[in-house]
Amino acid sequence: MPGQTNSERGRVVRARLLAAAGELIGELGWSAVSTRVLAERAGVRPGLVHYHFESLQALLCHAALEEMQQMLDGTMAALTQATSPADGIEMMLFGLDQYNGSDPASLLFIETYLAATRDRELRTKMSALVAGFRGSLTDALTRAGHPSPQGAASAVMAVFDGFVLHKGLDPDLSATRIAPLLRRITTAEENGEHR
Repeated sequence: MPGQTNSERGRVVRARLLAAAGELIGELGWSAVSTRVLAERAGVRPGLVHYHFESLQALLCHAALEEMQQMLDGTMAALTQATSPADGIEMMLFGLDQYNGSDPASLLFIETYLAATRDRELRTKMSALVAGFRGSLTDALTRAGHPSPQGAASAVMAVFDGFVLHKGLDPDLSATRIAPLLRRITTAEENGEHR
């Protein structure tokens, strides 16, 4: 990193550590990521892990939450581009079809969820991410006139999470199979019937 300032080198090292942590959580599992393995993957000295982050756990939390935020932001883009919330939610579901439950991104979410059951700070921050996503779904459903936007948004979140989790157990599970049911849940009612 010749020609860079200390600040620039520090940002590069932090970025490499965060990227390596995100990869390793999915590959090895949360508890199997060590400072040594992480430093090797990032191509830095092990001492730099604790120089840039207060602990290995703090680094893993930061990396996982950053990855999750990026994935949720990307997924939410489908909602903002769609002509209706039901169309956007269906697009999100079909976007999730790329995950098979055992790919690195799925495993990152699963490992982070498990870690959050034991780490109150991670759980609080992860809950805030999920609440923000659910809030955006609720707002879109409210604007569309859905009779129960909060309940529908919660059901959508549960379907999304369960869909990715169950794809690891049932490779034949597809968005095509559950999209019609999800559309019924997320379509505003008119004259007592779903449109």
